[in-house]
Amino acid sequence: MRASHGLVSVLLIAAAGLIVLWLTLGLDLDRLRIEAERLRRQAYIAAGVPLPGTPALGDLEKRLAAQGLELGAPVFIRIFKLEFELEVWLKRADHFERFAVYPICRWSGLLGPKLTEGDWQAPEGFYTVDSKALNPASHWHRSFNLGFPNAFDRAHGRTGSYLMVHGGCQSVGCYAMTDAVIDEIWSLVTAALQRGQPRFHVHIFPFRMTEARLAVRGGTPWAAFWGDLKPGYDAFEATRLPPKVSVCQGRYFVSPDEPDAAGRSAIDLACPKATGAKT
Repeated sequence: MRASHGLVSVLLIAAAGLIVLWLTLGLDLDRLRIEAERLRRQAYIAAGVPLPGTPALGDLEKRLAAQGLELGAPVFIRIFKLEFELEVWLKRADHFERFAVYPICRWSGLLGPKLTEGDWQAPEGFYTVDSKALNPASHWHRSFNLGFPNAFDRAHGRTGSYLMVHGGCQSVGCYAMTDAVIDEIWSLVTAALQRGQPRFHVHIFPFRMTEARLAVRGGTPWAAFWGDLKPGYDAFEATRLPPKVSVCQGRYFVSPDEPDAAGRSAIDLACPKATGAKT
């Protein structure tokens, strides 16, 4: 145990040194934050202790009941790269409630979408997952496939395969959650699908998409793409209901879904009407 604590100290010092180096050289601050956070998380995993922010796993049904939720309720997931967070939301009555925020152990690449097979970049965008995407015997304990490339990705010629949310703490384009955390997420999503939700949405953002955060990154190559993601973020923030997502002429469009849809709608290729939702 003493050796583990020593390794944690070394890695945390390395993360601090990386921050000083990056600030001295004036390099990209988002990249700095991401790399430093990866080092910090590696230190916790090396020590065999849960990542900071990990919920008190166990007694799932009791924790659900404490929030007025139940196992089998429809599921909605959001991922935020810069914050290293995955949120699970469950439907209660006519809206979704956030059940838990789980720390992501590791994702690969930088902010921005996945472009090509082998670029090690974790995707961003709007995805749906059904029961065929589940792998209970994954190399990384358990996993579900995000369905990359989706209609938007294909419209832009993006390639890649087997982009997952899975256990463990390694990534070549996936979101690794550790085995203990993926077990709990697995229980929630499989129960929802077994009860009749045909698919659930997974919305992946570079960061929590406030106007201020977008403004400071307005000069990046992905500013326009992120601008197309923001209406999906805003729609859920306003209504606590996953919006309907369409892909039209290579762009994402969102509109209010039917209240009973419960985040189950497929992503389609229907262009919005002139009076419909705008990006």
